[in-house]
Amino acid sequence: MTKIRLRYIHEFRDRHGRVRRYVRLPGRKRVRLSGAPGTAEFMDAYQAALAGEPVRSIGTTRTVPGTIAAAVVNYFNSSAFQSLAPETRRTRRNILERFRTEHGDKRVVLLQRVHIDRMVAARVGTPGAARNFLSALRVLMAQCILEGWRDDDPTRSVKLTSIKSAGYRTWTEEDIAKFEATHPIGTRAHLALALLLYTAQRRSDVCRLGRQHIQDGVLQVRQQKTGVMLAIPLHPELAAVLRATPSEHLTFLTEKNGRPLTPAGFADWFREMCREAGLPAGTSVHGLRKAACRRLAEAGCSANVIQAISGHASLREVQRYVEAADQARLARSGIDTVVAAFPSTRTSSGKLE
Repeated sequence: MTKIRLRYIHEFRDRHGRVRRYVRLPGRKRVRLSGAPGTAEFMDAYQAALAGEPVRSIGTTRTVPGTIAAAVVNYFNSSAFQSLAPETRRTRRNILERFRTEHGDKRVVLLQRVHIDRMVAARVGTPGAARNFLSALRVLMAQCILEGWRDDDPTRSVKLTSIKSAGYRTWTEEDIAKFEATHPIGTRAHLALALLLYTAQRRSDVCRLGRQHIQDGVLQVRQQKTGVMLAIPLHPELAAVLRATPSEHLTFLTEKNGRPLTPAGFADWFREMCREAGLPAGTSVHGLRKAACRRLAEAGCSANVIQAISGHASLREVQRYVEAADQARLARSGIDTVVAAFPSTRTSSGKLE
């Protein structure tokens, strides 16, 4: 049996003789691991520890109380921030760190709606970034109110222009065929495609999947973003790809040196694989999650069935796939009915009889 070694694991017996295991990363607080090594519970805890941020009170000795810098540091050390999914923490940290760099020496009580309006307007060219920025400021202000640093929320009445966008581009069947032709079965890129397309999971969850998550032909995955536990029957095509792509690591997808891929690193690498396949700009990891939902809808699955596989937080998010499939199906049926009821009176030469 292959023995797999994990990095950053510290193991010892306590005074009661029980074995304790922790992840110890440089500059971070150690994180205790639960479950037996090799189990899904243990590996989920291990991957979460690798993806997490430091929980120590960073920068508290270098900030002036009452400033925006102090408010940001205080939020980073709050339970509200620490309880977020790793990817959400990373995104929000990046936004607030830039905000702290630009305005950290200013008093948080002096931040007014007019200031926020200007900052949001400066991001009008990137509406998604504007929305994320305002969302980060709102939770920061909520924490300030909770701590008694402010009595009001200056972000409350700030409005955003609606984003008229279909979001990430959904992969077409032609895209999938082209990618598979460029990256045949047995390659790491083909494995990544199959994991995304046949599980409908987010990149943060696909990066953590390994053989220990498959039991009796069912994929067991706890989603990082929602915390929901899903049991998804293994698609025969995915099973075939896994058999053709042997791995001795605890995750199916790894870097060339065998280390697990981070969600951000995975997205960058997969984008390059899409370029190699000649796919259109904007083709992404998330677009395959959308393609998986599209396929389920076109196969006649209800919104509830799609949600049971994809793990979307609300039915409204998956209902649009069902509505689009129903529209196409009904339109085809309508045209077929009209053709049968009113057959063409043209001859083969195109002239009317």
